[in-house]
This record gives sequence, structure tokens and C-alpha cells, in this order.
Amino acid sequence: MGTRYITYRAGFELSKKTGFLKNKFPINPEREEFISLNYWKKNSANFFFESREDISFPKNPTEKLKEKIDHLRAGELQFFNSAYQHIGSNYDWITNPDSGFKYNINQHWLDVNDFSAEAGDIKYVWEKSRFSYLLTIIRYDYHFEEDCAEWVFSEIESWITANHINCGPNYKCSQEISLRMLNWLFALYYYKNSKALTEERFQKIMHICYWKLHHVHQNINFSRIAVRNNHAITETMMLYLGGIFFPFFPNAKKWSQEGLKWLEEEVAYQVYEDGTFLQFSHNYHRVLVQLLTWTLYLSELNGRKMSNTFINRSQKTLAYLYQCQVEENGQLPNYGANDGALFFPLNDCEYRDYRPQLNALAYYFNRKDLYIEGLWTEDRSWYANSKKLSDKRASNIVIERKEVASFPVGGYYVSRDPETLTFIRCGNHKDRPSQADNLHLDIWYKGENMLRDAGSYKYNTDEKTLSYFMGTKGHNTVVIGANDQMKKGSRFIWYNWTQAISAQIEEIPKGVFFSGKINTFTYLDKNIIHHRKWLKTTNEAEWRITDEVKHDTDLPIKQIWNLHPDFHRHFIIEAKDGTGKVLEPEITRHWYSSEYGTKTSAEATSFVTKENNILTTIRKK
Repeated sequence: MGTRYITYRAGFELSKKTGFLKNKFPINPEREEFISLNYWKKNSANFFFESREDISFPKNPTEKLKEKIDHLRAGELQFFNSAYQHIGSNYDWITNPDSGFKYNINQHWLDVNDFSAEAGDIKYVWEKSRFSYLLTIIRYDYHFEEDCAEWVFSEIESWITANHINCGPNYKCSQEISLRMLNWLFALYYYKNSKALTEERFQKIMHICYWKLHHVHQNINFSRIAVRNNHAITETMMLYLGGIFFPFFPNAKKWSQEGLKWLEEEVAYQVYEDGTFLQFSHNYHRVLVQLLTWTLYLSELNGRKMSNTFINRSQKTLAYLYQCQVEENGQLPNYGANDGALFFPLNDCEYRDYRPQLNALAYYFNRKDLYIEGLWTEDRSWYANSKKLSDKRASNIVIERKEVASFPVGGYYVSRDPETLTFIRCGNHKDRPSQADNLHLDIWYKGENMLRDAGSYKYNTDEKTLSYFMGTKGHNTVVIGANDQMKKGSRFIWYNWTQAISAQIEEIPKGVFFSGKINTFTYLDKNIIHHRKWLKTTNEAEWRITDEVKHDTDLPIKQIWNLHPDFHRHFIIEAKDGTGKVLEPEITRHWYSSEYGTKTSAEATSFVTKENNILTTIRKK
């Protein structure tokens, strides 16, 4: 992780141990008033819309939206955009509904253990406190024309009453604090003229928002140095926008200037030159898209301009994700860590459908939709609603899908035709990997993920389950014996990172050919090389895959394929080793997690040999 990381972490732990760090985060400071509600209404910065009365796009009261509201009214919350759980109408905001553990609301956030076996996955506590569900209520208010202002502000007041400033689990993560503020901001503008937004409520919210911004600023280096992923982008963005939307807070101008500087730095570092992302995760890449979208729209609306690098990386990231997208349903390979994050739910599309977010970002640049009109265009309707947004294109970019595409900085290679999409990772790691998945191969046929990534499931569960989902077995590649490609450390840490040696993809007369080599399993032997080649036959759903592993261990190699339930109905898979011997498939039951916190039984087919080569053919029946 480098000397910068080590130096910072040492200093952080020392200041935490001595108590110096706690002094920067006072508990329950006295309330002070910064601005009146009436003054704010008349002088507020430009948001996506002026207020509820200002919004004018067509209403679409869908049954799916009504069902979501029925769940919420019944005390049921959808966790991680997946399964609903009953938490009651008077949820206390600090009990983990998955484990039943109740956190101490009087404990300083620095003393809260966010990785406790007894407490379980803290993300279950954070989920409602993120307040993304407020946007669902607001959408219902708009489309069904039913005033939900009292409901929304009662929820916010309930949270404020239950959570003491800088105490408990909901102050543990600055990203969660930032997201909460952004969703509250959405509600404040939507209900700006509502009688439910009283002076007293407004002052309560402003008091909390000031100390939230203060918290984010005081702890920003933890995300910028120790974490450095979408957390840092979210938090620096919040500081930047804080100066725009809360200019009356002490230090807001300074925080905003620093936030903008750091935000520009983070995007320039985290988004690679080819548009790929340092988290090696498609879902976190979509998280990035939403953050870029908010920043670009709100900056333009308030007369700010982002740097050329920020704009360029935003365009490149859009191009990358669009290239990897399946046309039939808007999905992408479930590649990399997927914690169910979707910060701003403004549509009725399925969680794995990326069209709403990609369309909103594309609309910013070209001022036209990327897709034909559908449920996925609603995000754009919210973001581009303001009459103060110019009709003039922010830029004119070409967004297209190519039959063959390379993204060599991140290490992704994609082939597509009318019926199939073939995706492979063959990359270097200058930044921390979260899963041992180099040379993972993902295959889609007619919109169905036939060879798939097993997913993530949970970040805090038993070691065996973690090892499967984060490890090499949950991916379509090769293991030596029972070993992962990299050596597992604690939590999200891997040692002995895999590194690409070479990779290329090209069209040849027979189809599309890929060849990639990685240095891997270096904790077993630093000279082990895995060479994977595949040929996708032109105009046919057929792939020929060759894996060669050069190693001096006495262990067998195992080629793993995680299969869609309908795989065998459509395809035949056969393999032989380098001597021509036909290999019998090993059929095992493993797991598949399409969304965070849920898993279903799934089949994995493997081929094992003591030879160094496996040649596999996958063809349509």
C-alpha cells in the first residue's frame, strides 16, 4: 500500500489511542442557528429543481412504485436493492435486523467496532440511515400526487432524535454521512414550500448538517489515504457541494475549496485513462457514475466548471460501461465487489439495469437520451428538470458499442455480436484488488449470463463463505490445488497481487481471438504463469478456451466454470488436457449472489488435470 498509507495509518492509530482524535469530534455540541428558513427559501442555491411545484415531466404512477410504498408503510425496507425485511414502523436506527445486535447510541463513533462477529454486518444498520428510500417516497408523492411531506420529515426527525452527534454506528462512516446529507438535500428542495417544513425542523436539520460536514472534513484523510475508493469521491464531493448549498456554515467556503481540489485529484487518480476504475467492480463503477452525474449537473446549475480531466474521465467511464452492457436488459457482468449500492433510486428499473444511470450521465454531455424512452429515462427527468440548465450540449461525444474493444489500463477486453457478449479481465494491480479474479471469463447469450461471476454476498460472514465469493473459486478461471491466485489477508486485504504480463484481443478470419498472461500464485512460486487463450467463432455461440499454467508444484490445476441454471439447456461444455485425454467434469454445488445479502444454490463445473494444459470447448446445442 506504500509509505503514504503506512505513515498515515500509524499516525491515525496513535492519535486515536491517545484520545487526541476524539477531541476533533465533539459529542452533542450545543445547537446554534445559521440561517432562517425564510432566508434559505429566497436565497438557496440552484438544485435539480426549484421545488415540487417546479417539476413538470410526465407522471407515471406505476404499480411497482406503489408496491414499494406499500412495503415501506408496512415497516418493510428493501435491503441492498434486494430482499425486503420487516424492521417495523418505529425502527430505532441502531439495531442490526440481520443479527439482532443493538449498538450503544452513547458510544463515541471511534469506539464502535464495525467488524464484529457478534454485531454482524454493519451495513444492515447503515442501510436505512442512508435515506435512499426517501427518494422512493418523493417519487410516489410526485407520480401519485399524494403529499408525503409529513412522512418524510418525520423520518428525518426520528433519525436526529435517535442518533447523538458523533456517537453510534451511523457516525462511523463518512461516506454514509455524506449520502444521508445528499438525500436530505433532495427532500429539502422538493418540499421547500411545504407546511411540513417548519422553522423548528429546518433548524434541527441545519444543525445536524453542519456537524456532519464538520465530521467529514475532520476525517477526510482516512478516505483519501487509508481507503481511497468511492468513499473518498463521495466525501470530497459532499465537501465541495457543501460550500454551494450551505454557504452560511462557518468554514463552508474553505471546506468547499478543499473538497473541489481533492475531488478533482481523486477522480484523476481513481478513474484510469481508459475509463476503467480502481475498484475493479462494475457496481462500484456505477456508484461513481451517479456521483459524477450529481457533480456535473449541480456544478453547471451553479455556474461552476469542472476540470477537463474530470470531464474526460467522466466521458471515458461512460464509454467503458456502455461497451460492457448487454442490450437486452441493460445489465453488465456482475464483476467485482457488489454491495447492493445504488445511492439515488429514481426509477422503476431492476437493480442490475444500468441504463438509468448511464442515460442520465450521457444526457448531461449530449442533451439527448442514450436509449429510447422507457423507465430508464426517469433519472434524467429529475436531474435535467431545471429551466436554468442550458439546452446547449455540454460537449458532443460519440457513445457507441464496438464489436471488439480493449481497455488495457484497467485490463478489460470485450467482444460482442448480436447474440453474445464475451468479457475477460487480464490486468495489473497498482491499486488494491478486492477479489482474486484475474483472467475471469464472463459469457452472455441472448441477455442471459451463461458463465458468470458468483458475486459478493456479504462482507462480514463466515470465513468459508467469504473465501468462496472473494476468492478464485467464485470466478471462471483456474486454481492450483485449492489455492487462490493471491494470498488472503484480513478483511478486504490480499497479498501477492496478480499482475498481467501481456494481453491482446483481435479479430481474425475465424472470429475474435484473445490471449493473456498473468503472473499468479506467487506465494507458492514467484515464477508461476497462467496463459489463457480463447477464440469466439464468428456468428456462432461457440468458444474454445485454452489454459496453460506453468508451475513447478506437484498440485493439479483446476479450471472452474460457474454456470447459469439454463446453461446445459443451451450449451455443451467439454474439455481435454494437453495430452488429448478427455476430462470428466466435476459437478459441485456452490453459490450465486446477484444482489448483496442474498445467495442461491448454483452449479459449478470443473475440469482437473495434473498436466499443465486444459482445452475447453463451449458450443451451442
